[in-house]
Amino acid sequence: MANEKNSFASQMPDTDTYIQSLAVSNPLREPTLSTAIQALQLPLGSRGLDVGCGIGLQALLLADAIGPDGHVTGLDVVPEFLTRGRKIVEEAGLSERISFQEGSVFSLPFDDDTFNWVWSSDCVGYASWEPLPLLKELTRVVKPGGNVAILAWSSEKLLPGYPLLEARLSATSSGIAPFIKGMRPERHFLRALGWFRDAGLEELTARTFAGDAYAPLTDDLRCALIALIQMRWPGVESELTEKDWAEYQRLCLPESPEFILNNPDYYAFFTCSMFHGKVTK
Repeated sequence: MANEKNSFASQMPDTDTYIQSLAVSNPLREPTLSTAIQALQLPLGSRGLDVGCGIGLQALLLADAIGPDGHVTGLDVVPEFLTRGRKIVEEAGLSERISFQEGSVFSLPFDDDTFNWVWSSDCVGYASWEPLPLLKELTRVVKPGGNVAILAWSSEKLLPGYPLLEARLSATSSGIAPFIKGMRPERHFLRALGWFRDAGLEELTARTFAGDAYAPLTDDLRCALIALIQMRWPGVESELTEKDWAEYQRLCLPESPEFILNNPDYYAFFTCSMFHGKVTK
């Protein structure tokens, strides 16, 4: 688990900054994630596991989907995430329906056939770890007839009117992350149907869900978009031409007079893609 912690830490900013980014960006993502979760039609009263639960924001949506008689267990390797998650859940009055446990996705601390379903967002298959062993580990803890679903951010258009700059940003190391140059094509998240098939899951489905934002932006959405732009393309200066870097600073820095979110015609969208299969062991 220590190695997983070190690997995870190397892929994100400091923990407090990352927690703040998750909270601030939630108003943008939550409606889309809620739609995706509702599409799963999770059984009322079921028991499920949220792997890589972060600060518990999606655990709230999962608990709402399965009703008051269900229970969600959130699992994460970062204790600071779980501390914030418990506070959020307590404030929502859902401590009886949502619990948290520290643990590793590489070796889930649960017996076989414990849950009716497992959900993982921006974790299994999205981070740079080999996906198939992780997917098999998710499958292990799900009862026969249960479900495994993974979801991840899959695209965005945040700079309307500047497609060339956005294309170049999307081609940087940050832009293609968590995919990295030299990685096998089969490791790309959008190839997850193959992982599900190799893990023995059946009745496979794949769906993409879109979210958007447009002017006039509420304060919450504006803050969420600022956080998203900052998270999406960090450290790109060395991979851009001098001209593109100047244009990036002009359009993407909140202190710039020409900051893209100040445009009265601003519109942006993003997508999240979800893969789902049934356990038939």
